[in-house]
Amino acid sequence: MVHPKALAAAVLLLALPAAAADDIYSKSSPVLQVDARSYDRLIAKSNYTSIVEFYAPWCGHCKNLKPAYEKAAKKLAGFAKVAAVNCDEESNKAFCGSMGVQGFPTLKIVRPGKKPGKPTVEDYQGERSAKAIADSVADRMPNHVVRLKDDKVEEWLKQRNQSAKALLFTTKGTTSSLIKSLAIEFLGSISFSQIRDKEVEAVKTFSITKFPTLVLLPGGEEGGLVYVGELKKDPIVVFLSQVAAPNPDPPAPAPKKSKTEKKAKAKESQKESASPPPAESAEPEITIELGNEKPTDIPADTPTPIAKPQAPPIPALDTFITLKTSCLLPKSKTCILALLPSSEDPAISTALTSLAEISQKHELRKAHLFPFYATPASNDGNAKLRKALDLGGGVELVAVNARRGWWSRFDGKAGFGGEEVEDWIDAIRLDGKGKEKLPDGVVEVEFEPEDGHDEL
Repeated sequence: MVHPKALAAAVLLLALPAAAADDIYSKSSPVLQVDARSYDRLIAKSNYTSIVEFYAPWCGHCKNLKPAYEKAAKKLAGFAKVAAVNCDEESNKAFCGSMGVQGFPTLKIVRPGKKPGKPTVEDYQGERSAKAIADSVADRMPNHVVRLKDDKVEEWLKQRNQSAKALLFTTKGTTSSLIKSLAIEFLGSISFSQIRDKEVEAVKTFSITKFPTLVLLPGGEEGGLVYVGELKKDPIVVFLSQVAAPNPDPPAPAPKKSKTEKKAKAKESQKESASPPPAESAEPEITIELGNEKPTDIPADTPTPIAKPQAPPIPALDTFITLKTSCLLPKSKTCILALLPSSEDPAISTALTSLAEISQKHELRKAHLFPFYATPASNDGNAKLRKALDLGGGVELVAVNARRGWWSRFDGKAGFGGEEVEDWIDAIRLDGKGKEKLPDGVVEVEFEPEDGHDEL
């Protein structure tokens, strides 16, 4: 038995005027034009929530909706899809009927389901204003952002340790459309979390001094990156693309090859298999990646590649005044100091080279974490720090945060190699292990309280 509603929909669509009027939405409209063939690819399989208008060009109510609908499309650009299907097109009539369209305009919100290509579809029953439409769609955006408290941060960081992670430190208890859309954009490649300012341990661990702050952890042993640009989606996407490419909408299906093309391709394959393999190039191509600490496998007979440019030396603090103003004032943040001995020591060159290469690595990634300084023995502050921190007379690497009143010493028993020094720096930044309270007198004025953060 035919359902009365389905019959009514079919009668309506068959009764549409044969000669369609000019389309409502132009090619330059912010509204996405969808048809029966592209709906599944652009809407049903999308990771984004969509609102779809089913309309006819001759419909007066559809024409009246156009200004508000296009305004909503501009508001939601980058956050959700605002689409339209012309049910007056002959090729779309059956599709519109299958979607239960019984009048124009009909608006439906399409949300990604648990299974790809199986979305949840619901009728939009709200006001026909730009704000109401935009708000309703934004409320239905998928939320892949995990809210973390202090006791869950470490556990979350350990999950899929080699994968990239983004942490938003914020004063807000709700998750914004911006961070939701970024999580959708990089779904499957970057995991997102949100941490409130009241989670003091996490804020302290990552040395967060203002809100909001977005921190990107590339994964594995690589150091974190802090975003310093505008809080807009496009520049943040560029920033996150350093570690992963954003997800495109599912690509258009490849055009089917004709039988003639298939036969030609088969003949070409036969020719290739019958012919001898091409001669090897005398000079194999070598790809050099800047900032890559891992050695590249190169064949034994390959000419030696051009050496990576030498890292510039880290700056030196030659006087106690420069040491104090750079790292030992009450508002000074984390500094890495290389306290150098007065006597010659091979470890001096190793330590300074390691710090220079780590600094260069972060510079190339535009990630300015901590300043690194060399402090020669001729600087009076060198001896004062050694005495205050009860250090020996050899090469010493220390991290000092005068603002928070802590310091950390690198254990150089195994040497001052780059990997060991970078692991120590990462431990300071991520889990705070090895931090000790600065002795009285190192910083002359009291430390600022932990909650003295700027808020945006």
